Amino acid sequence: MQTTQYLAEILQELHRSVDLIADEEAEKLVNGILESKKVFVAGAGRSGFMAKSFAMRMMHMGIDSYIIGETVTPNFEKEDILIIGSGSGETKSLVSMAEKAKSIGGKIAAVTIFPGSTIGQLADVTIKLPGSPKDQSEGDYKTIQPMGSLFEQTLLLFYDAVILRFMEKKGLDTNKMYGRHANLE
Repeated sequence: MQTTQYLAEILQELHRSVDLIADEEAEKLVNGILESKKVFVAGAGRSGFMAKSFAMRMMHMGIDSYIIGETVTPNFEKEDILIIGSGSGETKSLVSMAEKAKSIGGKIAAVTIFPGSTIGQLADVTIKLPGSPKDQSEGDYKTIQPMGSLFEQTLLLFYDAVILRFMEKKGLDTNKMYGRHANLE
């Protein structure tokens, strides 16, 4: 196959994944962000990169958003929400974060392939995304892509869709958000 044929198949996989995401759960996440004082995001590996891009867009909207593990990240409190993107929902470091957030009393949102996972069960809001875990013998969604690529791509696009919904609810547009874009680059 040619590279562009692979790209076309990846786009088809992403297109099919849209119908497998529950709007009700996504709306709970948007409302959880609206109701929170601070928003914390976490993910490991490529999912962590997707979380960072999500935190960046939230910052552009004026939301106090933070990435777990950065040196300028403040403490997590009861009025806050922790959003964890994890395909397996079992990454040990992320499970520990979820347990700690739960003990503090804040909200937890899990975006995962497996809602029944440890992180999914700890979460107040769980959004199931289609995808195949790194070990493709598990999961209910087959993909031509290696490891967790489909989940990670869907995660990025899902986070961008959450941003659009938040913008709609808050009456924001790109021009208002651009005023918060980095200007020392």
